[in-house]
Amino acid sequence: MARRLRPVGLDFVETAPIRLVFAREIAAAPEPVFRALAEDVPGWTAWFSAVTLARPTDDGVGREIRLRGGIRAEETILAAKSPEVYAYRVDVINAPGARALVEEWRLTSAGTGTRVQWTFTADGTAAFRFIMRLARPGLGRAFRDAVTSLDLRLAQ
Repeated sequence: MARRLRPVGLDFVETAPIRLVFAREIAAAPEPVFRALAEDVPGWTAWFSAVTLARPTDDGVGREIRLRGGIRAEETILAAKSPEVYAYRVDVINAPGARALVEEWRLTSAGTGTRVQWTFTADGTAAFRFIMRLARPGLGRAFRDAVTSLDLRLAQ
């Protein structure tokens, strides 16, 4: 059953009880990476294997996301500052125990490429927070695989 989450702002990235931060350097420059994140939302399914559907909503200020395993979410874009940051809040999700979720993608130049940092932040019930901490290695692997796939896609 889908539930409405607490409407937090971008500051939640720094204050959330659960903060999982992952980073990787890739060869692609920041501008095309930003475009893939923020402007080609349906393209996420081509490089992020956990994402089975991604589409912009509300004239681009929101997103509908579906993940493997049946997770469905409605999101609001909190920041889209090219080519530095792309962040969104989950407003509605069918994951039990979640109370607030924000994800931030931060891009910085790294030589001729990009350092991609993904910060996954959350709050929820004690059981939800426990499961999210256990999920850290899997989320890290999903991030690394996705960013590697995105880099290969952008190189074509």
